[in-house]
Amino acid sequence: MAPEEGATHAVRRRVVLFPLPFQGHISPMLQLAELLRARGLAVTVLHTDFNALDPASHPELAFVSIHETLPDEAASPDADIVAQLLALNSACEAPFRDALEALLRGPDDVACAVVDGQWYAALGAASGLGVPVLALRTDSAATFRTVLAFPRLRASGYIPIKEEQLDELVPELEPLRVRDLIRVDGSDTDALCGFIARVADAMRGSACGVVLNTFDAIEAPELAKIQSKLSCPAFAVGPLHKLRPARPAAEHGSLHAPDRGCLPWLDAHPRRSVLYVSLGSVACVDRAAFEEMAWGLASSGVPFLWVVRPGSVRGTDEALSPPPLPDGLDEEAGWRRGKVVAWAPQREVLAHEAIGAFWTHCGWNSTLESICEGVPMLAQPCFADQTVNARYVTHQWGVGLEVGEEIERARVAEAVRTMMAGEEGDRVSQRARELKSPTDRCVATSLAIDNLVQYMMSL
Repeated sequence: MAPEEGATHAVRRRVVLFPLPFQGHISPMLQLAELLRARGLAVTVLHTDFNALDPASHPELAFVSIHETLPDEAASPDADIVAQLLALNSACEAPFRDALEALLRGPDDVACAVVDGQWYAALGAASGLGVPVLALRTDSAATFRTVLAFPRLRASGYIPIKEEQLDELVPELEPLRVRDLIRVDGSDTDALCGFIARVADAMRGSACGVVLNTFDAIEAPELAKIQSKLSCPAFAVGPLHKLRPARPAAEHGSLHAPDRGCLPWLDAHPRRSVLYVSLGSVACVDRAAFEEMAWGLASSGVPFLWVVRPGSVRGTDEALSPPPLPDGLDEEAGWRRGKVVAWAPQREVLAHEAIGAFWTHCGWNSTLESICEGVPMLAQPCFADQTVNARYVTHQWGVGLEVGEEIERARVAEAVRTMMAGEEGDRVSQRARELKSPTDRCVATSLAIDNLVQYMMSL
């Protein structure tokens, strides 16, 4: 426990947070924690030993490990993500309940718990203890709306996805096509549907509120439709990464250490001349796609900053270090225009004036961060909610172009050149800069967070 929180025995209102142990889920939960603490609430973060958090990165918060026992196969970097999520829920339900019960016996008054929306078991456990519990959705409102609609989609024959229906628009979920629905290639369809059904049931049956890291300027219609489907209030409090209190750059709280040497490298490049490439903290590509990406970038004629995360390329033995480049590429003249890092300080990179576009997997954090900086996107979704986000980026908000389903070097080079120097690229770049204005206005007010805190205190 942080020293300042243990210095008094006076009764305080405390909020208990429980993030899912993946980077894209941890970051928004800790950003929310900082915002709640800034408004006078005591905050305790329960966390797993799997992908354990570093309390030193957030000394103002109290951290408690639940000490779960996770099967080895579920903790493997090669684990099927759906099976992993099911195993995490099963393994963490009892230790989460025990840790929450211990806090209830403590000196502070636990006002409520906020758990990641994928923790269906923890939502039920908190509710069973009589603790008001809110779910934090770390995906878009459009994705959450799709989650709530999944049972209907399956009953209507859209799930499992059929080849002949791929380009059909999904009724009531426009602009989504069938190919844009949540999917995890290689995972069992029944397991995925079962997981999503449990999540949706927990939202409706256990949560007394839903917190979404989004905002009206980009998702007002989706938020209205979500609220019509829920009996509890939904709070759009994003973009959390822009609203949180200012912190020193070194205190990033990331599971990966960023290579800050890329920032002075960017300083040496003209305005909007560099393509930033990152497929996030979980998504992987096979070796063939990685090599096509590399050769395409090299031959595009565009300077690039590429994040190649250890373990991000399937079919290599380099689980603990970035995979080797394709043979001959390090001698390729075009390759010398680029810089490859294992991880980057992404928010600072996207805010840098040298960045002209972002080749992204369209994870929600990356999508939000790009929108907030007015940076257009090249969309290459890999799995889960990323297909939903990519469709909105390209066809709803008009701030991105598709890389294409086939990752082939000539197509990659053409897509990069189009984005950075073509008419279509100019169009989406202009739209991205226009969308930044309402985003900035949203960041200028704290009303959404204040409303959330007021609701928490009323529980």
